[in-house]
Amino acid sequence: MDISGNTIFIPGSTSGIGLALARELQAKGNTVIVGGRRTDLLTRISAEHGLDTVQIDTTDPASIEAAAKEVLATHPDLNVLVTMAGIMRVEDWHRPESFVDTAEATVTTNVLGPIRLIGAFVEHLQTRPDATIVTVSSGLAFAPLKATPSYNASKAAIHLLSESLRLQLADTTVKVVELEPPSVRTALMPGQEESPFAMPLEAFITEVMTLLETRPDATEIQVENVKFLRYGEARGDYDQVVVALNAADPHGK
Repeated sequence: MDISGNTIFIPGSTSGIGLALARELQAKGNTVIVGGRRTDLLTRISAEHGLDTVQIDTTDPASIEAAAKEVLATHPDLNVLVTMAGIMRVEDWHRPESFVDTAEATVTTNVLGPIRLIGAFVEHLQTRPDATIVTVSSGLAFAPLKATPSYNASKAAIHLLSESLRLQLADTTVKVVELEPPSVRTALMPGQEESPFAMPLEAFITEVMTLLETRPDATEIQVENVKFLRYGEARGDYDQVVVALNAADPHGK
């Protein structure tokens, strides 16, 4: 992915990693459209940062369809989609009443959301001479955090979806890049913004931007902090990784 000269839509980017990434990409000479549910946040982001905005609820197929039409009407040169929206919630699978609704919401947001977003834009992206779909998985796609089963599973699904799409779209102009964050100091989980185990947001974004600049052909964007989780199986210490993850970090994204 080239680091500048793109038109980029990032739904789910009114805070945290998404907004920080949007601002850095804008600073590199890209046109960035931020998507989110809350009009008050979108208005503030537009006023404070000069970013284009569009209202979208990635859990609602009709909202995705309407937002896609709006984005493509105002930005027909769109060539990058970043499927950023996601939720992470603690679940207790001993009792169905404490996890079924949460699990369904997680799959709807984290799996169906990206699928529907890609479905809304993939035909257009194939008309662009150089296009990219950026998916967002997690270190927990590769090693599970005990407290968040559905989140782990949803991000594992995104990883395999990314791998599969990359194969299917190899005969097009569309690249598929997977961003794999570790735990980052955002409001994704209660207490995560102050977690000593989470990577500072600014440091994470700085490293991501460096990787995008120096490795334009990379298929997976991995900061150093995520490699402990990502490569446990390859190193042969997967069991130790899982033990260490669950002993140390109650928020490990």
